[in-house]
Amino acid sequence: MPEYYRTTVAGLERDLIRCPLNDKIDIAGFIMFGDVELTIRASEELLKRCPDFDYIVTPEAKSIPLAYEMSRQSGKKYFVARKRAKLYMRDPVSVEVRSITTDAVQTLIMDSEEGERLRGKRIVIIDDVISTGESLRAVEALVSKFGADIVAKCAVFAEGDAANRDDIIFLEKLPLLFK
Repeated sequence: MPEYYRTTVAGLERDLIRCPLNDKIDIAGFIMFGDVELTIRASEELLKRCPDFDYIVTPEAKSIPLAYEMSRQSGKKYFVARKRAKLYMRDPVSVEVRSITTDAVQTLIMDSEEGERLRGKRIVIIDDVISTGESLRAVEALVSKFGADIVAKCAVFAEGDAANRDDIIFLEKLPLLFK
């Protein structure tokens, strides 16, 4: 029977499944997919804390519902840094990333045409959880290649030491769960 970590975020109580990271540490698995109520509420709360911006950028995949809802509520377009080049991309630009929840090095890619829309614009980078910050750094590096002005980096949760950062906006701390 799985164990859970109980948390409250954006005024909503949730039980997050404990996922083993290694022999000594579990992480609380936060999956936003399908939780419409939480997605709406977290978007409202993050938008209240964000400075003025032109566009939202998010890495593929778990934070896409959050970026969509923040886009819907704010009326600002969002872009997804994809994990693989797509046929519609004419001149893809990429960076590499290794995240805490992924064993292998991943690539984040954006089509140059989309990226050029970011040039000189105020960008908010959105993610579901910021932990090591590697995914965030990769998105920062990617949008910086297009001369974007990153005005905020946001997440629903800051996990572990990320909660001590003063350069991110987040709703709640998510502890590492030591065994």
